[in-house]
Amino acid sequence: MTLDSTQAFLMTSLQLMSTLFIFVVGLTALWALYAFIVDRTQRANAIRRNYPVIGRFRYLFERLGEFFRQYFFAMDREELPFNRAQRSWVYRAAKDIDNTVAFGSTRSLNVPGQVIFVNCPFPTLGEDAVPPWPITIGPGTRNPYTTASLFHISGMSYGAISRPAVQALSAGAAKAGCWLNTGEGGLSPEHLKHGADLVFQIGTAKYGVRDADGRLSAERLATVSAHAAVRMFEIKLSQGAKPGKGGILPAAKVTSEIATIRGIPPGVDSISPNRHPDVDNAGQLLDLIARVRDVTGKPVGFKCVLGAYGWLDELMALIHARGLTSAPDFITIDGADGGTGAAPMPLMDDMGLPLRVSLPRVVDKLTEYGLREHVRVIASGKLVTPADVAWALCAGADFVTSARGFMFALGCIQALQCNKNTCPTGITTHDPKLQKGLHPPLKAERVTAYARNIEREVGVIAHACGVRSPRELRRFHAHVVQPNGLTTPMDELHPEVATRPMAIAGGHVAAAGDGGRRYLDA
Repeated sequence: MTLDSTQAFLMTSLQLMSTLFIFVVGLTALWALYAFIVDRTQRANAIRRNYPVIGRFRYLFERLGEFFRQYFFAMDREELPFNRAQRSWVYRAAKDIDNTVAFGSTRSLNVPGQVIFVNCPFPTLGEDAVPPWPITIGPGTRNPYTTASLFHISGMSYGAISRPAVQALSAGAAKAGCWLNTGEGGLSPEHLKHGADLVFQIGTAKYGVRDADGRLSAERLATVSAHAAVRMFEIKLSQGAKPGKGGILPAAKVTSEIATIRGIPPGVDSISPNRHPDVDNAGQLLDLIARVRDVTGKPVGFKCVLGAYGWLDELMALIHARGLTSAPDFITIDGADGGTGAAPMPLMDDMGLPLRVSLPRVVDKLTEYGLREHVRVIASGKLVTPADVAWALCAGADFVTSARGFMFALGCIQALQCNKNTCPTGITTHDPKLQKGLHPPLKAERVTAYARNIEREVGVIAHACGVRSPRELRRFHAHVVQPNGLTTPMDELHPEVATRPMAIAGGHVAAAGDGGRRYLDA
């Protein structure tokens, strides 16, 4: 290229850049004039009316504030619902890389409610340690389920999460040997593809097992149960994100495929009833459990968030009146601290008892009524680290499930967009462009690594406490920090209860029609 041609090229480029700059400035000026007129004349927003154009920047700053707080301003232990330290542990466990820390803990040890495990002066040697032993759920059913795994994947519906997310969770669960709960959205081919053990959740809308009128269909229930991978059925009464309200799937997520699996119209908000229309008392709950178990021959339990708890006495007295075969095979207790689902803020923030309160209470009720060995207990609700799982085992849980922990293993960055179709990591969106970022084979390996590292490090806690296996953890192995800074053993906060005499069939069963107050009594 000659000198003259180079100069000509540079002049042309400068002219184009100048023209483009003038064009952009002109468009900006036109937009600003338009925004000024609109802001001055509208009446809905006082800030924009008094400060036209400039007032619009507050929305940008509010949006950016979430990310600046997460990455620049919040300390490691400050954020909610999960802080950076918790997320970092899960990320590293999922990537199967070193998770040790140096120079001391960043966790404050005098925060009221904090759990501290008490180490034994003579901890368990490695050669004396034993893995968690298998537990059978529903031994009286035609097809009982036995598993030794402690940590499993909680309910996340296909629809609420994406196809690649379900693919990764299914493959990862199969490799880890844990179960995958389908959530209330029905059974998809992606759940079945990799041979993972599945817990089919029956929500209040009975998606996947409903007839044309939304009632439970024995035929469809039998079809689902025919899959060998479906090992148990869980009747969902309520979940941690929204106790007292059914599932919410926005219309943008109700694709034709999702609609077919659920048995609903596409492109319409999928709103589940607040409760099962056919379950209005403890007796009807036991009737539904019996019906599902008769059709499927598999273990059946229910999931709930505990609020009012007097109804547990009614339920358990009724079990004795009908016979122990009427008991649920398991109860999943979800704490109000759960939160994977889209929910109204009053329910997310202010409804239901936290798991730290409800789990010991349910375990004690089962013990009191002599049902503890008949009904297995599953703990769910913001349990994502080994310490969380170890605490639940101390409280009396047989198994622990987590949803958000496995979402972090998939790459969730806590963008707080689960209720939209804009998840930047592809986990909770059906936008194909965003789903491309989630590579199922790689994420499946991370799901497996996370589950295995949780179980390994729960074992580390158990051995430090002086027991051979995590299943030997008891309440006296954990202390809880009190407001005065001192700790109290967990077995003093929740003393072991004595078992009632078995002849309680004539015990008090409260009458209906009192607005639920009958359930508030201890």
